Amino acid sequence: MVTLDIFSDPICPWCYIGKAYLDRALQDAPDHPFTLRWRTFMLNPQMPAEGMERRAYLEDKFGGKEGAVEAYMPVAEHAAQAGVEINLDAIERTPSTLDAQRLIHWAGIEGVQTPVVSALFRAYFVDGRDIGSREVLGDIADSCGLDASLILRLLASDADRKEVVEMDAAARGMGVTSVPTFVVAGQHAVPGAQPSDLWARVIAELKEGGAQAAALA
Repeated sequence: MVTLDIFSDPICPWCYIGKAYLDRALQDAPDHPFTLRWRTFMLNPQMPAEGMERRAYLEDKFGGKEGAVEAYMPVAEHAAQAGVEINLDAIERTPSTLDAQRLIHWAGIEGVQTPVVSALFRAYFVDGRDIGSREVLGDIADSCGLDASLILRLLASDADRKEVVEMDAAARGMGVTSVPTFVVAGQHAVPGAQPSDLWARVIAELKEGGAQAAALA
């Protein structure tokens, strides 16, 4: 198997779209060689724990309402192309994603990382839920087969908080500056929300390479 590391933040619309494109390619090639591993990257590592009102966040980030609207027009277009539902009007707050990243980390230990990531994207981009809320994270954990009471106890503690912050810093130290960033087999970085046909070509090349290696063994 080939590890596909995915540096992502669950409030990043391009990560949501990029996952949809990848999912389509993986569904079309059920014998693909990838093992997915979701890696920590926080778009707003300094965001207060309570988050902030989304409109204020976007206007501050993009220099006003017009800048925010212009920045999100391609998001809507690519979401439609990827076939994913995105309900930006339902999102009232931009959360800190530190706790969500902690949940993703724990989900990896339990082998349910991808379902948790999928549930986080849906909660935020479709249902407009505040994924900075520990109660919401507990609900997501429960829906993915994790022990919600344990997750809530962990979230109320400092468990793995420092480690997740260090993972974010390590990603930046590796040169990751934006998400999504995909790293194939620990070597080849693929930045951005890449279309399904690119992933289809990558999968075909990996399978061909694996077949050649097996023939030479």
